[in-house]
Amino acid sequence: MKAKYTVFFLTLAAVILVDQFTKIYVNATMSLGQSIPVIDGLFNITFVKNPGAAFGFLAEASPLFRSFFLIAVTVIAIILILYFVAKNSAAELLLTFSLSLIMGGALGNLVDRVRYGEVIDYLDFYIGSFHWPAFNAADTAITLGALLLLYEIFKRRSA
Repeated sequence: MKAKYTVFFLTLAAVILVDQFTKIYVNATMSLGQSIPVIDGLFNITFVKNPGAAFGFLAEASPLFRSFFLIAVTVIAIILILYFVAKNSAAELLLTFSLSLIMGGALGNLVDRVRYGEVIDYLDFYIGSFHWPAFNAADTAITLGALLLLYEIFKRRSA
């Protein structure tokens, strides 16, 4: 039982620390809109701010509605994750790990929403003129956690 909570809280702390450190660094050392090529034709560090959610969802909504909605959804997700972590068995460490990645990313972006009213993004992947929407370490953790969670769900169904 102790291993489950150790994995959960260490992963959660690591995600939040990496996410916040990188955002603070980008915010302190770059100008909004500045782009630094890392791999020409594929990857830049580009400082942007996203007032909405993934892919700019709700970016055009009123700031009050957007903030309330996104903070409420995050709080509900955190409550559900805590419930599932408490309910799953100590042996289900991959499930615990995936949920901690998701929650760490959600909390990392929540800190930005509360602090700035928007989320700092900086990872900019592209090919030619096609750019994937910029994202950050929190988004990466959420995506990885969701993929691991899907793997765990499909593994259980096939067993």
